Formats: sequence, C-alpha cells, structure tokens
Amino acid sequence: MSHTFTQKVLRIIKTIPRGEVLTYKEVAQKAGSSGAYRAVGNILSKNYYSDIPCHRVVRSDGVAGGYNRGAGRKKILLANEGICGLI
Repeated sequence: MSHTFTQKVLRIIKTIPRGEVLTYKEVAQKAGSSGAYRAVGNILSKNYYSDIPCHRVVRSDGVAGGYNRGAGRKKILLANEGICGLI
C-alpha cells in the first residue's frame, strides 16, 4: 500500500457528502485499484482525523463494517445522517 494510494483514498472519503455512502470497493475503484478494498479498510482503520468521514464507507453486502471508534458508533453516525437499515 503506497503513500500515494493512501492520499487518494483519504481525498475520496473527504468528498462523500453527508447522508451518502460509498462501499470500500467503490473507494478502491475511484482510487485506481479496484481490488484493493481491504487496503481501503486498513487505511480507514488508522484514520483519526475528524475531517475525514470514514464512517461513510460501508461494505457491499449491506453491513456497516468496521469503524475505529466502534461499529455501534458508526451506525449511530450514519443514522443521524439519515442512512438506516445497515446491519
């Protein structure tokens, strides 16, 4: 995982509007490496910058996915933005 890929991922995440989500796979594709969705998750697990809304990245199967501040917190943040129904 390169520093440049990490920067691309974080830039993409910053552009996700409130009330919308992208999947880990979509972020990887937008960053130019469609198979690197696990790397996206790894990058986000280390993000503690509040201006990067990593809670807006979810799994393709309808599961909220992990979050470095707790999966329950992720679901609350998403629900506050009007995104409900994630497992």
